[in-house]
Amino acid sequence: MAHHHGTSVSTVPDTLPRIALVGAPNAGKTSIFNGLTGVHAKTGNYPGVTVSRSVGTFQVGQTRTVVEDLPGTYGLDAISPDEKIVSDVLGGQAKDIGQPDAVIAVVDATTLQRSLRLLAQLLAMHRPVCVAVTLTDELTSRGGHIDIDALGRALGVPAVRVVGNRGIGIPELRQRALDWRSWPTPPIDPPTEPDELSAWVDSILASSDYRPPGQHGMTRRLDAVLLHPVFGTVLFLAIMFCFFQVIFTLAAPLQDGISAFFGWLGGLVDDNVHIGWLHGLLGNALIGGVGNVLVFIPQILLMFLLISLLEGVGYMSRAAFLMDRLMARAGLEGRAFVALLSSLACAVPGIMSTRTLPSAKDRIATMMAAPLMTCSARLPVYILLTGLLIPRDAHAGPFGAQGLVMFGLYLLGAVSAMIAAWVFKRLTTRHSPLMPFYMEMPPYRIPTARSVLLTMWESSRTFLRKCGTIILATTAVLWVLLNVPQPSTAELAAAHVDTGDSTAVSAYVIDHSVAAKIGHGVEPVFAPLGFDWRVDVGVIASLSARESFVSTLGQVAAAQDPDDPSNALATMTYTDGPHKGQLVFSAATITALLLFFAYALQCMSTVSAMRRETGGWKWPGIAFSYLFVLAWVIAFLGHTVVTAVTGAT
Repeated sequence: MAHHHGTSVSTVPDTLPRIALVGAPNAGKTSIFNGLTGVHAKTGNYPGVTVSRSVGTFQVGQTRTVVEDLPGTYGLDAISPDEKIVSDVLGGQAKDIGQPDAVIAVVDATTLQRSLRLLAQLLAMHRPVCVAVTLTDELTSRGGHIDIDALGRALGVPAVRVVGNRGIGIPELRQRALDWRSWPTPPIDPPTEPDELSAWVDSILASSDYRPPGQHGMTRRLDAVLLHPVFGTVLFLAIMFCFFQVIFTLAAPLQDGISAFFGWLGGLVDDNVHIGWLHGLLGNALIGGVGNVLVFIPQILLMFLLISLLEGVGYMSRAAFLMDRLMARAGLEGRAFVALLSSLACAVPGIMSTRTLPSAKDRIATMMAAPLMTCSARLPVYILLTGLLIPRDAHAGPFGAQGLVMFGLYLLGAVSAMIAAWVFKRLTTRHSPLMPFYMEMPPYRIPTARSVLLTMWESSRTFLRKCGTIILATTAVLWVLLNVPQPSTAELAAAHVDTGDSTAVSAYVIDHSVAAKIGHGVEPVFAPLGFDWRVDVGVIASLSARESFVSTLGQVAAAQDPDDPSNALATMTYTDGPHKGQLVFSAATITALLLFFAYALQCMSTVSAMRRETGGWKWPGIAFSYLFVLAWVIAFLGHTVVTAVTGAT
């Protein structure tokens, strides 16, 4: 009976036999790794570099074996940090990591011809090798054929059929792995000279009765349209446009339900909590602050659901292919688009995925551009501000006006990211040839509901965790800053504040709080953008996490009008200065805020991810500075133009 369990990198004993999983990206290595070990998470980094390292163990009887899932690679001639790790680990040159005792080569049956070239390099290293052949079910469904036993005989090494996500072949592979010392090895090495290698590949394919898969008829017909230089690009933009219409249209009723729930919670606090400070903390900070952010969960969930559907269907790799031409204009390649696309969820995984780029210059240029892609953290801010600017029922023809504005903001982020990448590529290098761009084009598939929902949940969980930690902590700290010092009854009387009117008292407290002093302190910086001190406090709070801007305004609004916080924001006026009595959230100020949030790097997680990936503070410092200046200048221009058009001040 096999027992298998995951284990962290640091606790894996050096004395156990170690088997490395090697294969091309998307060949099914991770499914096999999870099947063998039960590990479902990345467990650490390689010493000295930030490339993720997945290690686990499995046990059969009394024998334990270590399995390591190496990054995907098409060959051992490394052109990127990911691929260099593979060649270093297999060659025994990786720092503090010994050479693996044996290799399980994971080959995709639908692209066997290309997989055999990597296999030839592995066999030439004279390590014990076992071949795990994946995606045989897809090969058969597309009219292809392979004889696995004959393939093993032709290669001179063991070969096992594995369908990782269904668990087929995993028990046999586990048994084979125990017996790695007795794996046969080929009597002679595969050739290395290109023509001879091609002949060797052909002979292996012939010996294993290999018939390549036919192209999906549907895939061929769809790709004729979706990959067309003109129609494909238009369709890509149309798909993205519908994406935002769906997010707004479907999420609205769900959002209303969540708002009603938090309104009910607020009512409970009003009715049952009579201790002043506790009522304020629960009603204004937790319900008015964090609740204001949680209202946007339907949009976040819908966005990740749509992204995981597009990925599962196989459209995302087509989008990368289409964008490769556009990326080439910026001196980058399609892989950079994949990194930028990842940044739509969050810039941190986008920055981490730049490791697949062969060129260090490309990695820097892409990292500098990634924060401009509209991440999910901006979504609550955009929805709040768009709601203040445009009524929900406003339409432009058949389309919702709010969805149009949102599509425009995402497009602005994407275009700005492209321009930033182009500028940084020009600054860091004058003439460097573009590396060839390889990417799997999987056939269109109907993804399983389980895989789509899991992907959606994994992404949304990060947002929820942030609400439960960073935003909660920021909101609590802000509540304290907005409520100290507490004025005495004499002070309130001297200021002509009715002590029996709790809303008037809380408004006075906020206006004279520590937070107000901080807001007034930075006012000279943001006054030209139309921000008042309460908006300034929100902007400062958003440095911890962008969503904190929403929770800050939520607290201020809940204190000013506990019954209708959204109305409190819409009617909020300047309390002093030349604009005293005028609306804070005018069209010009909302425009400036939207543009400021589109450009500013208000995310310390992104800054620390940049520091890890670049190995210092130089590039994160440059990114934070240039994006703040850009955000301020463009917000100022936006405010000036809208003020001129509307005739307001």
